[in-house]
Amino acid sequence: MFTIGDFAQYGRVSARMLRHYDAIGLLRPARTDPDSGYRFYEAAQLARLNRIIALKDLGFSLQQVGAILDEQVSVPELRGMLRLRQAELEAALTAAGARLAQVEARLRTIESEGHMSADDVVVKRTETVLLAELSGIAASYGPEDIGPVIQPLYDELCRRLAAAGVAAAGPGLAYYEDVPEESAGSAGSAGSAGSAGSAGNTGSVGNTGSAESPGSTSNGGSDAVVVHAGMVVTPEALAKAGAKTDGGSGRSGTPTPTGLGFDVVTLPGLDCAATVVHHGPMSRILPTAQNLAHWIDANGYRSAGYARELYLECPPDQEKWITEIQEPVVRA
Repeated sequence: MFTIGDFAQYGRVSARMLRHYDAIGLLRPARTDPDSGYRFYEAAQLARLNRIIALKDLGFSLQQVGAILDEQVSVPELRGMLRLRQAELEAALTAAGARLAQVEARLRTIESEGHMSADDVVVKRTETVLLAELSGIAASYGPEDIGPVIQPLYDELCRRLAAAGVAAAGPGLAYYEDVPEESAGSAGSAGSAGSAGSAGNTGSVGNTGSAESPGSTSNGGSDAVVVHAGMVVTPEALAKAGAKTDGGSGRSGTPTPTGLGFDVVTLPGLDCAATVVHHGPMSRILPTAQNLAHWIDANGYRSAGYARELYLECPPDQEKWITEIQEPVVRA
């Protein structure tokens, strides 16, 4: 047997904690000396102590811990409970990290006000591109809602392209549109749409506005947007893979199923786009997007829809990402 001090040392807890567990009936000592009151423990009791600490660290109250252990939960059942709680805590940590990133982005926006050079913005036409894509629905156009949607879409799209033997012929390009009015009522939190098997990215630009702000009228007042995650491909690659599309190109502006687990779309170019290059992760897009909005307003333009994101370089280190933001504009 071990004294309370030795048992506490082996269990990596304090003797005071063990006394408390004894007092509430959570972990009784194996023996208590009737004369001195000294507590003694057996090595076998470390198993119960480990379960108590694991459940407590995962957020369960001591009362809940006692109820769980008194029900004699099996090891597989306990493992399942711990994994579920672990997933909940990891999700909360991810959400907290996303909120922290948005706070940082807001601070950077405030710090960068008035420091963007006009030379940073280029007004140009963009080319029509052929995209293989997956799409999903985000609850809003905010980075906190786009973020959990677009990255899993790209991960899944790359997997399906590889499985079909279709190599990308250019960079990724993401574009957005309002959820159709008939679908707006069911577009709540992030969900899948079209060929999307799952939804999720690292972020998106905030919208700089349009004649009527995108999402404000056509979908019945819903803030939800359709997220299109695309990769540039060639008709030849699609045809070689056996894509079942009209000529292997898809209709202009309309995603068409290929039978390969993804859609294909001929995305028309933008006649007039105010473009700027963003460096770093998309979770910090806000300063770039709002500086672009200031430039658009100051130079006699207005936004004509959601910005597109052309991912020029996306190495594993997101600090080295290079993304061109393409905002469709018209003269005000």
